[in-house]
Amino acid sequence: MKFLHRRQFLHLAAGSAALPALPRFALAQAYPTRPITIIVPFAPGGGTDVAARIVGEHMSRALGQQFLIENVPGAGGTTGSIRTMRANPDGYTIQMGHMGTHAVSVSLYPNLAYKPDIDFEPIGLVVEQPTLIVARKDFPARDLKEFIAYVRANAVTLNMAHGGVGSVSFTFGLLLNSLLGVKSTLVPFNGTGPAAHALLAGQIDYMINGIPEVGSQVIAGTVKAYAIGTAERNPALPNVPTSKEAGLPDFQALPWYALFAPKDTPRTILDKLTDAVGNALDDQNVRKRFLDLGWDTPDKARRGQEPLAKLVKSEIARWSPILKAASVKAE
Repeated sequence: MKFLHRRQFLHLAAGSAALPALPRFALAQAYPTRPITIIVPFAPGGGTDVAARIVGEHMSRALGQQFLIENVPGAGGTTGSIRTMRANPDGYTIQMGHMGTHAVSVSLYPNLAYKPDIDFEPIGLVVEQPTLIVARKDFPARDLKEFIAYVRANAVTLNMAHGGVGSVSFTFGLLLNSLLGVKSTLVPFNGTGPAAHALLAGQIDYMINGIPEVGSQVIAGTVKAYAIGTAERNPALPNVPTSKEAGLPDFQALPWYALFAPKDTPRTILDKLTDAVGNALDDQNVRKRFLDLGWDTPDKARRGQEPLAKLVKSEIARWSPILKAASVKAE
């Protein structure tokens, strides 16, 4: 029987221990070799869904694989976020998250199953969406000042729609009601898209919503828009005044959307995804599609993994005192 010298044995043992890492590295280098799923934690038709489809379409061409959208609504976007967190960290399941799922949720859900700044790998900021104060077509107020007066006088009989606890429409709806000093009835929907349909049908009184959901209705006059929560008017809706112009300067509402991967996704894969996002945001067609929706594309300094990681931490710190003061918790 031939025995190995100790040095030979240790060399072979070290080599065999390294073998499991080799296939993973090789897979990361070859990535992607099959379709990639983007989890959208809200119903189809809302801003999160639209952003995922636009950027996913370009990333699909850049990486040579199909990007599939999987809508997983529920619990203010946290149901889909939990699914992303628990997915294999192989780059084939990522998420379009936003301010609600990755910042506001920390304060809303005392038993939140994930930590947005720890349990995910940031890929990159995608877009920012100006939001509007809107009401049903036959709402009595003609402008924001009349809207404020009417809501204050009739809050107990009014209802405000939102796309689920923790959604953008919910959070900024709370901000609006807080600024007005009212507590109207909150009516939840399974996403901002369904909420917009209810607004159009006159089933609810007012809400906060984005341009993709209600912009065309505002232009058509089937929904009233009183103000947009940005510093400047939006080219998609140039006739809608800013909240400052209309008389409510403290209502600033510019939520963000960004891509995340499960924790421990290999850096090589993350870098490929980040580069694909950056290329998409430099594409003139993508930028035009976002612009037509009234959305703002982030400049290069605010893109990428590190800026997004910092944004998540700063947003958690920003919203925690606001939600605490509102005494709002979700189960």
